[in-house]
Amino acid sequence: MAHPLFGPEVKLMLAEHNAAGLREFCEQNKELLKADVLIASDGPRITPNQPTIFLGTRGVMNIDLHVDFREGGHHSGNWGGLLANPGIVLAQALATITGPRGEIKVDEWRPNSLTESVREALAGIEVDGGPEGPKIDRNWGEPDLTPAERVFGWSSFEVLAFVCGNPDKPVNAIPPRARAHCQLRYVVGVDQNDIVPALERHLERNGFAMVKVTKSRDESMAATRLDPKHPWVRWAKASIERTTGTRVAVLPNLGGSLPNDVFSDVLGLPTVWIPHSYASCSQHAPNEHLLVPTARDGIRLMAGLMWDLGEVRGRVPAG
Repeated sequence: MAHPLFGPEVKLMLAEHNAAGLREFCEQNKELLKADVLIASDGPRITPNQPTIFLGTRGVMNIDLHVDFREGGHHSGNWGGLLANPGIVLAQALATITGPRGEIKVDEWRPNSLTESVREALAGIEVDGGPEGPKIDRNWGEPDLTPAERVFGWSSFEVLAFVCGNPDKPVNAIPPRARAHCQLRYVVGVDQNDIVPALERHLERNGFAMVKVTKSRDESMAATRLDPKHPWVRWAKASIERTTGTRVAVLPNLGGSLPNDVFSDVLGLPTVWIPHSYASCSQHAPNEHLLVPTARDGIRLMAGLMWDLGEVRGRVPAG
């Protein structure tokens, strides 16, 4: 889509999670897709009533941990105390990955990118899912970080599922195996290619070499982040604040994940995402919904943003 100020390089693009062929298409059409900036919409605002900009995403990798000791179960009376229980072993192994409040203990997963500019952008940011959202556990996560820094500036490890035996129909037998499906959300500063090897080294150091680690077949996505002081960020923030009269929250990255690295790394674009949902929208659930006041405000501020692109003041110096 040509623009009188920026010329034919301004284009409208749409991306969705797991967009098949998106990376390959962009790699093969870099010249066609050359642009000054990507401006897109997805995800939740920091609070339902506060306009928000995020500049990248946390990366995500799903990981399976397996303990497989033997074929079949064995009577827990006759063999209890003699056979290692895979559920206990796996639980103990998981307990080495984080501390009791969820703080990460794998050194390579702890980012080095919580810079002063990131801290400055997150200062005063309050995470609020609205009246239907869960209450934040203030004593959970990395100590000495604010809740905003924990979710937008740090890594988090989650156990999404854990199975040992059949919880719906338990029997009096030591189960032969246990499995946990886990997830790491990580920010810029964590080496994506070293996530699984780092966990393997960590478990071996802690005496759990018998725990097998595999990357899940679920798609992983890289971490991305644009500097909050980038000229396009300042321009978008000023435009939205002119339209709404409301202070804009600028997040260095979303807590969730998107294939944003296709745009930032493959196409080399500064990326500015403007969300119009909210954290308690029941995303991906059957009752996913949108707040009418937030949607109306989103239409208003995006119309202002497009208007400002057509004004002389829309010209932005190269970042």
